[in-house]
Amino acid sequence: MLKLEKRRQPSRAWAWGAPVVAVIATILAGGLLFALDGTDPVAVIRTIFWDPLFGQHASFYRPQLLVKAAPLVLIAIGLSLGFRAGIWNIGAEGQYIIGALTGAGCALAFYPMEGWFIFPLMVICGALGGCLWAMIPAALKVVFGTNEILVSLMLVYVAEKILASMSLGLLKNPEGYGFPGSRNLAQYPSAHNAEIVAGTGMHWGVAAALIAVIFAYVLLNRHLLGFQIRLTGEAPRAARFAGVVPARLVVFCLGASGALAGLAGMFEVAGPSGQISIDFNVGYGFTAIIVAFLGRLHPVGILLAGLLMALTYVGGGISQSAQGLPAATIQMFQGMLLFFLLAFDVLTNYRLRLTRREVA
Repeated sequence: MLKLEKRRQPSRAWAWGAPVVAVIATILAGGLLFALDGTDPVAVIRTIFWDPLFGQHASFYRPQLLVKAAPLVLIAIGLSLGFRAGIWNIGAEGQYIIGALTGAGCALAFYPMEGWFIFPLMVICGALGGCLWAMIPAALKVVFGTNEILVSLMLVYVAEKILASMSLGLLKNPEGYGFPGSRNLAQYPSAHNAEIVAGTGMHWGVAAALIAVIFAYVLLNRHLLGFQIRLTGEAPRAARFAGVVPARLVVFCLGASGALAGLAGMFEVAGPSGQISIDFNVGYGFTAIIVAFLGRLHPVGILLAGLLMALTYVGGGISQSAQGLPAATIQMFQGMLLFFLLAFDVLTNYRLRLTRREVA
């Protein structure tokens, strides 16, 4: 019989090899899923992972990889700071929504005025909106000792209700013939998150994601605060003896992750999405959790994992039109990645042993 045996020290090989094995296992299990759905698994896997990069229309799809990866990387970088310290923000989706609402609200408050200052104000409002929304679970945890997982998750549903209310009310386009949704910010030059270099997909959200990766790397490896974050996650008791104040760390980690999620929402509503609508949120906040763990909570790893997950988004969209796959099947495929990653992560701290069954 197979038995899990505790390792004396975590395996570095499995720590970095688990994501690779998880991706391979996801491809194999996904192929079986596609076959059961009645489609050619080889064709679907090729469409998801090959066509966006090297297919016939790759020049059109490659820029979309940056567009899809930017919000995932931004949110995942913020989440990774808290996860490293044992602070679990599961409500980034809600902070993403609130950041989009505050950013769009700032722009629409100035409409139709033009000015260079409008977009920077949107950036500030988006970050503040996400940060303040994350401060709710932070304050409740610090003051009352509540569980930040439950509070942040429940606030996602509150944010979705606010999004629907704003789409039908305060931010509704008065010239939209009664349809829900705000004005299209793509038609408002001062508020539009346009491409920095045309045809590349590189907009200010992509630039912000790259800056966040650099800052997170420097913070975690070259700053005292980064040392405190890592120490708290690895040895909480030792962190207290070293003078780390848990309340401050909770406020910083949740505030930073909320601000980055809010920025992701703002850049998305000002660029690729273009407007506030009832179905504005597409699950980036939850998918970013997969990206954070797939990247081993390391800034560079998160950047690579974000690009990989963006590939599944873009390739999944192609396969829906080419092979007729339902959107739910692609979502299951993405979910498998987290499932296999968590499964193979067990082997970092445990090894499988084949032992004889004891006779009663």
